[in-house]
Amino acid sequence: MRKVVGIDGTFLKGQYRGVLLVATAQDGNGQCYPLAWGIVDSENEDAWSWFLTQLKEIIGDTDELALISDRAPSIKKAISTVFEKAHHGACAWHVAQNIKNKFKCADIMGSYWSAVNAYRCEDFTGYMIEISNRYPRVAEYLENEVGFEKWSQCHYPGLRYNITTTNMVESLNNMLVNARDFPYVALLDVIQEKMSKWWNDRRIVAMAITTPLTPSRESELRPRFAQSNGRHTSQLNPITYHVKGGELEGMVDIFNKTCTCKEFDIDKLPCVHAVAAAHHAQVSVYSLVSPYYTKEYYLLAYGETIYPIGSQSQWDVPNEVVTRIVLPREVKEKKRGRPKTSRFPSVGEFRKRKNRCGKCGAYGHYKKKCNSQTGSTKGNPPTNVPV
Repeated sequence: MRKVVGIDGTFLKGQYRGVLLVATAQDGNGQCYPLAWGIVDSENEDAWSWFLTQLKEIIGDTDELALISDRAPSIKKAISTVFEKAHHGACAWHVAQNIKNKFKCADIMGSYWSAVNAYRCEDFTGYMIEISNRYPRVAEYLENEVGFEKWSQCHYPGLRYNITTTNMVESLNNMLVNARDFPYVALLDVIQEKMSKWWNDRRIVAMAITTPLTPSRESELRPRFAQSNGRHTSQLNPITYHVKGGELEGMVDIFNKTCTCKEFDIDKLPCVHAVAAAHHAQVSVYSLVSPYYTKEYYLLAYGETIYPIGSQSQWDVPNEVVTRIVLPREVKEKKRGRPKTSRFPSVGEFRKRKNRCGKCGAYGHYKKKCNSQTGSTKGNPPTNVPV
């Protein structure tokens, strides 16, 4: 499993409220691979420190580990306290939302995302010049307040494998959008059932794979075989090859698995230059691929079975846990009125409101553009939506 972990929290809406903290990685096929779940009172430094301490027991602490999150101060402090060697990166999507909200400059997002995903520092500098020329305050914010090393993959001190956001965590939160109303035990049962199904389904997929790599990585690598045709490759020494052709030349080191285009370095998947160099050296391209993308590692990731906990009567609970007195958390009195079921939009997130015609009552157009020949049906249910 690639050592890139996304962490985030989502509010629970049951009787005792609280927050569900999640840590997840990505498997070699680009799918969510949940590592840890935890329920806490609220998102604060103590809660995150406890959660990350438990996570550290599972994944350890190394300078090859990358932790990706939003820029909440509580998460930042907890990570710096618990993980002394790991590198902390900011979710590029959350940084983008902060930019749009703080500086009102949504039109610069194209240059921003190009800077985020730039492999080479030279390309990154060009995009930052575009941003600086139009919005100097945004460029200053990205460099001094956030820091290039937090959101730009070419400046990141560790390995992110082109994972720049916490979308993998958001996917898990969306999966539990209805279960967040459940009591704690029922919520955990839903999580266990979902993970048991994932592990079994993905194990079946992994066993049926006939290629050396996972399906997503195979489909990403295959086109590069054709793209490498026609490239002029010359050997400079036993491990270094110079590849010409296309928009960018590449200097490939097949022993250290690097290329001057930096795609090979960051993604750990051979770029077009590396594929051309491998063909010239008569070396298997697949030998240059990170083992995390192989079928063998994919099978190992889902080799174990996640079993249900079973009924409470079958639990083997230690006596020290049975005798421990645990009081329910204090819950503020609920506000009057119908409880809100939809979440508030995040900072910078906008929801488009549907227009309803004042003549026919249908959604999607105004009265002036209505083609209906009937009279007004205002006050009656619209005809093109379910009632």
